[in-house]
Amino acid sequence: MYISSTRRNSPAPAVSVASASPAGLADPAEIVEAAPARADAASVPVPVPVPVRARVAVAPNVLALGSVSLVTDISSEMITAVLPMYVIFTLGLSPLQFGELNGLYFGITALVRLAGGHAADRWQRRKLVAGSGYALSAVCKLGLLAAGSSVSALGAVIAADRTGKGLRTGPRDALISLSSTPETLGRSFGVHRALDTVGAFLGPLAAFGLLLANPNHYDTVFVASFCIASFAVVMLALLVRDRTEAVDQANPVSLGAALRLLLLPRFRRVCIAALLLGVVALSDSFVYLLLQQRLDISAEYFPLLPLGTTASYLLLAVPFGHLADRVGRIRVFVGGYVALLSAYLMLFGPVGGVVLLLPTLALHGLFYAATDGVLMAAVGPMLPVQLRASGIALIQTGQSVALLASSVLFGAAWGRWGLHAALALAVASLAAAILAALWILPLAKESNT
Repeated sequence: MYISSTRRNSPAPAVSVASASPAGLADPAEIVEAAPARADAASVPVPVPVPVRARVAVAPNVLALGSVSLVTDISSEMITAVLPMYVIFTLGLSPLQFGELNGLYFGITALVRLAGGHAADRWQRRKLVAGSGYALSAVCKLGLLAAGSSVSALGAVIAADRTGKGLRTGPRDALISLSSTPETLGRSFGVHRALDTVGAFLGPLAAFGLLLANPNHYDTVFVASFCIASFAVVMLALLVRDRTEAVDQANPVSLGAALRLLLLPRFRRVCIAALLLGVVALSDSFVYLLLQQRLDISAEYFPLLPLGTTASYLLLAVPFGHLADRVGRIRVFVGGYVALLSAYLMLFGPVGGVVLLLPTLALHGLFYAATDGVLMAAVGPMLPVQLRASGIALIQTGQSVALLASSVLFGAAWGRWGLHAALALAVASLAAAILAALWILPLAKESNT
């Protein structure tokens, strides 16, 4: 749909000294830093010429993964669009309780993302691990029906759903990275995120249509979501090709090797900055609830709010991925948080109506276009190939922990001091975090190859 490509022109896998190093997996820092110094002429890989079309096209495997994410996001965003209204206005949860539930949404993901990435690297079965996560999340859509009005049961279902999300994300992003050339990483993640966002755009529309036809019948949304998620699992099995390598029995992938990736200076600095920025960024649900409170949006139109964000994200994901490949992925990543700060200032300011609604949602979508796939494209080249899924899962785990803390803290601040004071604190915290990130991140040493 976005970038055409054929199998005969798919890009060759990136060749690096790190992946060919005889050091194995004993110490990732040595794999990346020391291998060039001790490699002799016979062990240095010969650069493989890449056809011109392969440099500009996106690999078919990336398009297949994007299609699976598109269908999956239709399913998941149907639930995400109605969940805040369902738990606050139907089940009667307080903002703090919703913050805790929303934090659980991210916290469980944090616990299993590293495990998913580690399993994918250890067994060299990235597609299998990702597929298991997709299947688990699909089954959980029916679990929402069984949960009924029980908050504890709802929390358990959300925890299981997020377990599936955590299992699949690292291996999926590793497949995208390993299916792309270093020069097209930003574009590949941009195309994947654009396809993913098409689903995020259609999901709330589907939920809105179902609730419009059947007011307050959330069970119809849950059943439809399950059917769509199941179809995505079938698509993954049929369309996506795995990227496997021989497992080194003498130096098997271990959790310790994954954690030692933090010894890599550039990767460690990016992880610290991402964690700092994540802990002061509000979750999507709180942004939409703030808009609903400011503009007094009725319940039936609340599921449409994410459409503004997803429309902006959809339009900007590919251009920002291309921009990141040209000017620097870390620079674009920080710029995304500047856009998010601008959105918070809009919410904090005196304007209302369409003048508040449209720019806020547009800036929110710009934030995701500049950060989501761009960060994964930035860290991919910093990591050894055999630990790519583990490294990506490691930074995603940090982000999930940060979002857990953010949701609980903002929910508590809203309940204790009120909406206006909580938002003022969020604005000040994000501004300070951006300044700190500019000092921490390796901007001067950034390289996109």
